[in-house]
Amino acid sequence: MLDNLGEDKSIYLQISEMIEDEILRDILREEEQVPSTTELSKFYKINPATAAKGINLLVDKDILYKKRGIGMFVQAGAKEKIMEARKKSFKETYLKKLITEAKLIGITKNDLKRLIDEITD
Repeated sequence: MLDNLGEDKSIYLQISEMIEDEILRDILREEEQVPSTTELSKFYKINPATAAKGINLLVDKDILYKKRGIGMFVQAGAKEKIMEARKKSFKETYLKKLITEAKLIGITKNDLKRLIDEITD
């Protein structure tokens, strides 16, 4: 879990993204139990309802599911669902803006590919 929460977005969204990140990093695996709302609220010193809202967001996305009387668990296929959603978001949030800016300042597709290669090498 993250040591602290930022102020850039709602706490429940940060809780949800933190759990997604742990799934992507294989810290939380399919069928493993996730921290309870009580554990999250104590760790982050937040209202349990806020922690529950973050957890429920993942339930709504079919990333987590509830085992009655036991807790919340990572759904089978959750990692792939998160990756697909984040790839789509990446494209919409970052790539479209990047390409628009590149065109505006005269960077061609080949120039852009070369710049990416320079950064990643």
